Amino acid sequence: QVQLVESGGGLVQAGGSLRLSCAASGRTFTTYAMGWFRQAPGKERDFVAAISRITGSTYYADSVKGRFTISRDNAKNTVYLQMNSLKPEDTAVYYCAASPGGVSSLERAYDYWGQGTQVTVSS
Repeated sequence: QVQLVESGGGLVQAGGSLRLSCAASGRTFTTYAMGWFRQAPGKERDFVAAISRITGSTYYADSVKGRFTISRDNAKNTVYLQMNSLKPEDTAVYYCAASPGGVSSLERAYDYWGQGTQVTVSS
């Protein structure tokens, strides 16, 4: 069992930056690929970024490539999402998730989810 707690959300102007953190409980953090998803009001939850368990290979949605960076610190059981050049369309609740299998952009691959953190980008 893994418990995930996100932090770092908030209100930022367009063009600004935020860094989200997701702290995981337990001693088995390195057995999970980690992902970030987001859900805007009235829309489905979408994949944002993912990172593999050990090598740190990363994958991004086209909409955030070149602006967002996912990383993980296995010593701290934490995964991060650095968000730069934010746009109003990035406004959403951001969720981190843990996958016991390989890295994936599919929600069904992730067994554990955090409670979400709100990111609001004003124009």
